[in-house]
Amino acid sequence: MRFRTFADRLGGIETATSRRAIVHAVADLLKAADARSLEAVVYLLQGQLRPPYEGVEIGVATKLLIRVLAEAYATTPAAVARRFRQAGDLGLVAERLAGSGPRSGRLTVQDAYRTMMTAANAAGRGSIDRKISLLAALLRRTSAIEARYLVRIIQGRLRLGVGDQTLLEAAAVAALGDGRKKAVVEHAYAVRSDLGQVVRLAFTGGERTLAAVAPRPGVPVRPALAQRLRSVEEIIQRLGPVQAEPKYDGFRLQLHRDGERVWAFSRRLENVTAMFPELTEGLRRQLRARRAIVEGEAVVYNPASGNFLPFQTTLTRKRRAGIAQAAARHPLRLFVFDLLYVDGRNCLPLPQRERSRRLRKLLSFGPDDPLAVTEAFTIDHPRQLQAYFDTMIRRGLEGIVAKRPDAAYHAGARRYTWVKLKRAYQQQLRDTVDLVLVGYLAGRGKRAALGIGSLLGAVYDSKHDRFRTVAKIGSGPSERQWRELRTLLDRGARSSKPRGVDSLITPDVWVEPKYVVEVLADEVSRSPLHTCGRSGDRPGYALRFPRMLGGVRTDKGPEDATTEREILDLYASQRGSA
Repeated sequence: MRFRTFADRLGGIETATSRRAIVHAVADLLKAADARSLEAVVYLLQGQLRPPYEGVEIGVATKLLIRVLAEAYATTPAAVARRFRQAGDLGLVAERLAGSGPRSGRLTVQDAYRTMMTAANAAGRGSIDRKISLLAALLRRTSAIEARYLVRIIQGRLRLGVGDQTLLEAAAVAALGDGRKKAVVEHAYAVRSDLGQVVRLAFTGGERTLAAVAPRPGVPVRPALAQRLRSVEEIIQRLGPVQAEPKYDGFRLQLHRDGERVWAFSRRLENVTAMFPELTEGLRRQLRARRAIVEGEAVVYNPASGNFLPFQTTLTRKRRAGIAQAAARHPLRLFVFDLLYVDGRNCLPLPQRERSRRLRKLLSFGPDDPLAVTEAFTIDHPRQLQAYFDTMIRRGLEGIVAKRPDAAYHAGARRYTWVKLKRAYQQQLRDTVDLVLVGYLAGRGKRAALGIGSLLGAVYDSKHDRFRTVAKIGSGPSERQWRELRTLLDRGARSSKPRGVDSLITPDVWVEPKYVVEVLADEVSRSPLHTCGRSGDRPGYALRFPRMLGGVRTDKGPEDATTEREILDLYASQRGSA
């Protein structure tokens, strides 16, 4: 596929005025791509070069990209920076610098992709200069519209509003002939986590091939998610007898083993193997299988007292330096609660009780071992479930997870086969929610000097692949945290509302929807100011007195945030308990 054809079709997607039009424009692009370029086209539409678990990043920040443009178009970094301040978009700057000069038009998607991969893999002495040289030479081969989208891809800001849900529906339209077959593509993506590969399989093998996709060690499975219910009575009424387990405030991990090779993946599908050396070594020692995928919750604990430490302590492992010291100071225990694959057997379709039974047989455990199988009890009466919940709270845990014993593992889905019940707050809203930040408002009073006073938070509308506002968050962070938040958010600042954000409120600074924070509020109420749940003339929903807890949730991506449907369910549960 010619890169000019690719860029022209991206222009059509950018100017599409409805989600339906965007889906069909993306589907047309996928159908136009030849077999050799299809996977690259999908990755570039996702704003990446490879699946997230491979950790391939082009590593070109704004300042470096300004130098690339300066070299490509024989100007100075200062001149490019000046144009950038005026336009607010380096893609538009590149488009104008490229002008209408003649170009061969022979650049293909594969050529551009290979060059970007080479730049991403450049390392060691002189790697920065090599990146600049490679990308500048690539830009000189592009026309104006090609330069616009190439620079946005390099920067990771394609700005098309095409999320994974839109891509999945477009793939169903293009490869299977019907957007209503999206669930088939989505299931394969949840199991294999490589959308480029999944779209290729959809075109070459159709529904049967997608349905046969199974877990593979080294490739993370999208985690199953729990729903909320407000009481033990509702849980038993809805699920019947349950398998009750503790709910830990930890770091969710998948551990994979293929012989001596072991990987650890976060819930965002990042390869975090280097962060958890004691857990990966524990898996080699404790697991009675050569090839397996298990899932659990990593919790920092005090070996002297046996007490568990807060989630934020676990997150200190994200710092690359001092991991050995952190492991000694804050040892981890991984409470393993599920088995997804073992020695050639896909365990996802097996009932929960059978997966748990096999897991207990596979994992040996001594008092000093870092891996332990999570305790589980079959309970069929609300009074017993309440007693178990109360016991977990006294132990300092978050609450419980109740699971339907006969249910399969639903990768990447939030269903009522798993239900969480966390410690009851005094407020009506009994659980925290995870919101995506889409903007911030300048401070007033004491915060005027900080330049940031409140955050605009949104929930995820998975049906329409968009983010809808639900709260203005003005409390929780310390002064230091406010400063850090502003620095972080300014990296993704936008001069206009990001595509895919639905908001009636215009903040002082728009932000790309990528950062997730945990929020506690008193209750959910109706609101004419917010778009969450808004339909026609009916007002939306908002969180009352929201306050942020901790820092940015680096373990969660924007599509992992609380959904619009969950907010509506929380509102309904409040009314039911009134």
